[in-house]
Amino acid sequence: MARKKYDEESDNHDRWLVSYADFITLLFAFFVVMYALSSVNEGKYRVLSNSLNNAFGRGAAATPQGESMPSGLPRVVPQRQRSSEALRREKEQLTGVAGNIQQVLAPLVQQGKVRVTQSARGVNVEINASVLFAPGDAKLSEESIQALRAVADVLKDDDHAIQVEGHTDSVPIRNALFPSNWELSAVRASSVVRLLIDSGIADKRLTAVGRGPTQPVAPNDSTEGRMRNRRVSVMILSNLPENATEVPVPPVLR
Repeated sequence: MARKKYDEESDNHDRWLVSYADFITLLFAFFVVMYALSSVNEGKYRVLSNSLNNAFGRGAAATPQGESMPSGLPRVVPQRQRSSEALRREKEQLTGVAGNIQQVLAPLVQQGKVRVTQSARGVNVEINASVLFAPGDAKLSEESIQALRAVADVLKDDDHAIQVEGHTDSVPIRNALFPSNWELSAVRASSVVRLLIDSGIADKRLTAVGRGPTQPVAPNDSTEGRMRNRRVSVMILSNLPENATEVPVPPVLR
């Protein structure tokens, strides 16, 4: 009986080899998997990464310096670069439009009756109502017709939408033609739009808006302020989203 007990105890001392062998096997398998993951084809990985980034609108992934994209794949221009280039071209085009308008209206600009500004919204040509209409009237004067035809010559071959806005001061008006400033501002804007159409600008590009006294640019408590508020704005609208503030257009040197 003593001999048998000794043999059982000696067998138990060798069982740790089984667990050790299992551990070594698992460790070997782990390092094999890690090595396989570290050997992914970088070219195929970049192709997959670029495709995913392009699909989600993030542009192309950066390619390491000194390496070229795999052959046969179109070169993707980053979205940010395309937007920046479009913004630059649009700004340059509108700046040219603003300069041309300011040049053809130079005498009125110098007299302070016309103000040309440019912003992300577009180019705004603010014309004092005294240049265009008699007080309380919406019929264009002969002087204004010549000025607006000159503006139309600049814009008729352009492709930007144009919004014409009529503005008044806060003094109420009530006569047989216009029950309030709303009607007066709307009809004045429509008169300018009609002349621009007759001067060759496509009617689908034009919109007439009556603002009444709701958007003053000066206080209405003085004669000068009310005169400034009586105006028509011809806005050449940008094709890009608004993201900047209004800035004056530099004067044209003659």
